[in-house]
Amino acid sequence: MKKSTIWLLTIVMAGTIMGLLYVQIMYMENMVKMRNDQFGETVKRSLYDVSSSLEQDETRYYLDRDISESEMSMFSGTSAQGQATFGENGNYSIDSNTAVPKLGTTKLNVSASAAPAGNKSLDFDAQYKKKQNILKGQYLYQKGLLNEVILSILNQASDRPITERADSATVNSYIRQELHSNGLRLKYEYALVSATGGVVYKSAGYSGGNVADVYSQVLFPNDPPSKQHVLKVTFPNKSDYIFSSIRFMIPSFAFTFILMFIFIYTIVMAFKQKKLSEIKNDFINNMTHEFKTPISTISLAAQMLKDDSVLKSPAMLKHVSTVINDETKRLRFQVEKVLQMSMFDRKSATMRLGEVDANAVIDGVVSTYKIKVEKFGGHIAANLDAEDSIVNVDEMHFTNVIFNLLDNAIKYRREDVEPELSVSTRNIGDDTLEIKIADNGIGIRKEDLKRIFEKFYRVSTGNRHDVKGFGLGLAYVSKMISLFKGSIKVESEVNKGSTFVITLPLLK
Repeated sequence: MKKSTIWLLTIVMAGTIMGLLYVQIMYMENMVKMRNDQFGETVKRSLYDVSSSLEQDETRYYLDRDISESEMSMFSGTSAQGQATFGENGNYSIDSNTAVPKLGTTKLNVSASAAPAGNKSLDFDAQYKKKQNILKGQYLYQKGLLNEVILSILNQASDRPITERADSATVNSYIRQELHSNGLRLKYEYALVSATGGVVYKSAGYSGGNVADVYSQVLFPNDPPSKQHVLKVTFPNKSDYIFSSIRFMIPSFAFTFILMFIFIYTIVMAFKQKKLSEIKNDFINNMTHEFKTPISTISLAAQMLKDDSVLKSPAMLKHVSTVINDETKRLRFQVEKVLQMSMFDRKSATMRLGEVDANAVIDGVVSTYKIKVEKFGGHIAANLDAEDSIVNVDEMHFTNVIFNLLDNAIKYRREDVEPELSVSTRNIGDDTLEIKIADNGIGIRKEDLKRIFEKFYRVSTGNRHDVKGFGLGLAYVSKMISLFKGSIKVESEVNKGSTFVITLPLLK
């Protein structure tokens, strides 16, 4: 699959998932907002009903009080303004000194001599008028009583203590009743606050909290503004109640995030497989080049052995044999390098650890490699200053590590200067051996430094075809050093050279 196709699928899938998340979030926000608005309307309606109930209680209070006063006045036979009199024919009348009848100022004139019960001379019209007058009198009496109650409420109600007009127990009972009747069975806290902001009383858990979470209702709104009181209610568990309606969205978000994780994992694996495919192709190409040269050389040498002139010349025969032997060793070394990395990946390689004198091994490798360095006009120096150089390593693999690092120094040399290599050892404290291998080659760019120890990774060298390999050398070195319980790092500057620093624990 092409990278462009992978990127296109990535963009489409990312856009789809982001759109899905956006729709879910917007839906959730709208649900929360709608639920919050419904909650607020329900609470406000409930508090308004509480206020109405308290006003009705106050009306009943004054009505009961004035009815009691009226009954006392009627039983005493006198009013506040005159004598109650009974008129003829069993009729009574209400005379008022004011335009609006008031309780205590109304006169009842009822005749003391009622018509005899047994008098059957009264006709139907008289009886009808009598009942009409009685009903009219009752109506006027009740009207006057209600007017008196209204005037009392307007003039006297606000003077009553608020704790009598709306005591805490009654308010609490009304709040609970109205909330339950509206379907809200939540824990609530309440407080009654005066016009100046003072708290008249409050429930034990009331703290005010966020202003947006406090619902207010004016009690007795007809009171003067300076005497008005506000009922405030809060709900500690409001958030849980609001979000309980959208809990069904949690699985949806979970499935979306799982889908997003799988998508990201799939894309990463796709790019990784693409990269591995490219590495595999590069490996095959590099391996072909690495094997092509020695195979061609061996083939040419074999053809030369068929020549009678070569067979007759011992010197030429020896030279051809040496070439075949060297190229065969080169092939075997490359094959072994691939096999070794494969074995280490499968963790089936066998390590033969033992006491090894690092100075002695390094000195032998430097002596062997000196001829190859001098072939390019350069030289190699060994400064083996470590007094204690006994380490616990596999001698063969340790030798290959030093050889690989020196081989890389020659491979990545600069053409315009003679190669200068140095190998040094020193002790760090009493338990560590440090080995430095430095060169004056082309160096390594910063972006490549963190990847040079990856398997199959090869630093780009431009259009140079003389530098070949599998990208396994430094990966092999890093693997070996880690198995030796050591560490390796590199310091490099482009066009100035590189220095590999190895630290190994000393054998005590």
